[in-house]
Amino acid sequence: MSDVRVRGAAARIRVVRPGELDAREIERWRELRALSGAPANPFMEPEFSQAVGRVRPGARVAVIGGGSAGPIGFFPYERGPLGQGRAIGFGVSDSQGPVLSPEHTLTAGELLSACSLSSWEFDNLEAGGGLFVPDAAEAFDSPVIDIGQGYEAYEAVLRAGSPKFFRTTTAKERRLARQAGEVRFVFDERDPAALRTLMAWKSAQYRRTGRRDRFAKEWISTLVRQLAADRPDRAPGCSGVLSVLYVADRPVAAHFGLRSRTVLSCWFPAYDTDFAKYSPGLILHLRMAEAAAGAGIGLLDLGRGAAEYKDALKTGELRVYEGASVRRGPRAALYRLSREPSRRAHSFVRDRPKLAGYAQRALRQVGRLRDR
Repeated sequence: MSDVRVRGAAARIRVVRPGELDAREIERWRELRALSGAPANPFMEPEFSQAVGRVRPGARVAVIGGGSAGPIGFFPYERGPLGQGRAIGFGVSDSQGPVLSPEHTLTAGELLSACSLSSWEFDNLEAGGGLFVPDAAEAFDSPVIDIGQGYEAYEAVLRAGSPKFFRTTTAKERRLARQAGEVRFVFDERDPAALRTLMAWKSAQYRRTGRRDRFAKEWISTLVRQLAADRPDRAPGCSGVLSVLYVADRPVAAHFGLRSRTVLSCWFPAYDTDFAKYSPGLILHLRMAEAAAGAGIGLLDLGRGAAEYKDALKTGELRVYEGASVRRGPRAALYRLSREPSRRAHSFVRDRPKLAGYAQRALRQVGRLRDR
């Protein structure tokens, strides 16, 4: 544990492991999130940082201040061996940033200095994370589904805005039932075998598309299994929800995400490719939206990334940012040399649809070669 003063006692910063936060601090974290007015994204809740802390030894939380009203902020992060920092859960976290009271007077440089960080990298910085937004290199839209008025209202939006998509998807569900057996959906499946099936499908999808298999990393697969074991009554801010679409009791599509009381953050969707012609993943998402609305959830965050199904399902977007805040000094130059060329190359390809298409085909070819 470290204890650093920044411009007076009001900005005293104490760095702890996520598991060292006490009950009062966790409650204060939740209060500050509620005061921010931002959607209650589960990745931004204390339970997610605590879960990452159990599998990532470099996970830390800077507790800012601590007067009679409690801390004025929290900054979850991971620290590398050379002082290079990243958002906590970087690589799988879909919403990132500090949790701060409006009264804070910190600068990004002061916060990084107090945490002994030469840099802090992010790829899904929440729009409200104003302390670091000026350091963003790029901005992205994260599509969302608003079900705050109930599923029927959302279905009416789909019928009006994406009528062909809605008709085709519901017709495929009826055809699936006729040709393969009874279709059944479970919103919060607790069978560990279903989670293993989903992870196997997702790993196969990563390989098939030439992408890095996230579940090949032990800390990610362990994190997912641990979050899947949490229940909303024990972890109201962030618990796992496994949703499964069954046909004749055979799983054909599944999704594992994180939920708070009001937001479901979509994370790992996958399906059985034997049933691809029925678009079971799309059927699953519609069923999931209906069940989530019934459970009091008002928003589904589909996550950053271009995809046709997201365009068809979404009702709006949230803004997220990618980039890094880097303190002045020799390590800043090292960071830029190691990270910026890669970032610029990815951005160059993303901004040119023809090149992006070539890149996608190349990745699929790599995936086919891997499977031989």
